[in-house]
Amino acid sequence: GGVYPAAVRLRDRNTRRLGEEEFDVLVVGGGVNGAAAAAALSARGARTALVDRGDFAGETSQASSNLAWGGIKYLESLEVGLVRRLCQGRNQLIRGYPSTVQEIRFLLVHERAFRRSRAAVWAGTLAYWALGGFFTRRPRLLSRAGLEREEPCVDPSAADGAVEYSDAFFHDNDARFVWGLLRAALDHGAAAANYVESLGASREGDRWTTRVRDRETGRELRVRSRLLLNACGPWADRHNQLTGQRTRHRHVLSKGVHLVVPRVTPHHRVIAFFADDGRLFFAMPMGPRTCIGTTDTPASSPEVEVTPEDRRFVLDNINKRLRLPRPLGEADVVAERCGVRPLAVGAEGAAGRDWVQLSRRHVIEADEGAGHLTVFGGKLTDCLHVGEEVCREVERLGVPLPRPGAPWHGEPPAEAHEEFLRQASRMGLDARTPAGSSEPLSVRLWRRYGADAPGLLQAIGEDPRRAELLIENAEYLRCELELAARREMVVTLDDFLRRRSKIALVARREEILRARGLREACELLFGDRAEEKLAEWTRSAPRGLAP
Repeated sequence: GGVYPAAVRLRDRNTRRLGEEEFDVLVVGGGVNGAAAAAALSARGARTALVDRGDFAGETSQASSNLAWGGIKYLESLEVGLVRRLCQGRNQLIRGYPSTVQEIRFLLVHERAFRRSRAAVWAGTLAYWALGGFFTRRPRLLSRAGLEREEPCVDPSAADGAVEYSDAFFHDNDARFVWGLLRAALDHGAAAANYVESLGASREGDRWTTRVRDRETGRELRVRSRLLLNACGPWADRHNQLTGQRTRHRHVLSKGVHLVVPRVTPHHRVIAFFADDGRLFFAMPMGPRTCIGTTDTPASSPEVEVTPEDRRFVLDNINKRLRLPRPLGEADVVAERCGVRPLAVGAEGAAGRDWVQLSRRHVIEADEGAGHLTVFGGKLTDCLHVGEEVCREVERLGVPLPRPGAPWHGEPPAEAHEEFLRQASRMGLDARTPAGSSEPLSVRLWRRYGADAPGLLQAIGEDPRRAELLIENAEYLRCELELAARREMVVTLDDFLRRRSKIALVARREEILRARGLREACELLFGDRAEEKLAEWTRSAPRGLAP
């Protein structure tokens, strides 16, 4: 077939390496934990491979709340150590990715009937600020009048005020951030391929042999590695069964649903409430939209979808607490996010414990005799800790890391950013920013592409048409599509629209299909398979939404 040559070369080269080389560590699962582990291990010199049976960040890691937050709600269950750790992880992300992970204010509305007084919640935000090392802006206490003045869209009838505090959010989206970690792993020499499914593994002497199948071609390969790292998220227990691993921990699953709707407030902040079930509920900015949720319901399987009850819960809770020109209904839903949180539990399980109080901590369990590691649980905010812990465990299991302590995360250094801005200024890049854009091109291209951004300047200099918008309302230029085709291992149109970008989250499906540049985008990404890939996306409805 004639897939765009650069795109097919990148994936084929990585898939071929899986069967030809021997690795120190094979990571199974390309969500945030697997991506962080691969980035850390490869940067520190381990021969690393990673496979995912779908697209990178294609499940739980594309269905988060898009927040890097320290878990203020865990203070109520007195998980002070977890909160401190998550705040440290959040601070690290803000420091390391200043263009991508940014501080944002949360306005937490306090209802008079809530189980804790406003004074207690205020004290909690001060404790939270202190646990975060006073890294963010100071919290504020607002009266009911102050709440009405600052956020008129909130219905104050049941409230007696609010508290404001800081956390952080991912400017693009969670899946794009995970892709950045994967791209770093590839740049450090890792072999990584999406749509490659593990069929199980066996231990032969002091090596693992893992059977994998390329789901694009049907070809089977055998991957040899000294260690095997199961980072399959909610599928981790299933993969351990495939490989005959018995573990002390296992997962229970919690389904989370978010709905993307038209913007409910012009202010760039998160409005937080306590929903009818007592848990935190958010209205978060997402580009030109607002993302609302989430649910927290037990799930028996990782395969979940949005139900009418889920939609009703989310819409009822937001309509009850906001004063909108008219209530939000199902017709207002632009997109939906649905996934399961894998919660790590020990042998005691979850019996007799309050469901919403189950810990969101992660656990890395090692079987030294078998050379096997499993990551249980975890949160996007904690991914840098996961990468560091995996490195320590891999060394403990006998695989030396030639470059201990080598940096493996974060944006390029400030000098590189300054040089990029100088080049962008010399060529007048920001003057080419398309009308109606949310930010100057120099800001957006650096945030999305970092070290690859200067190459985009060169491409635009060679052909100014490369600075033209390709898909209306999507803020993606022709040169960005060319780069995605070369560097981002895009196999399906959904990979690009939903995960490498957030186009499918903020634009309605029918708007995307009507976009004049969509066919050209498909041709850039898929060459002479463009029509086939477009038809495939058109036929496939996202989970929870009708076609």
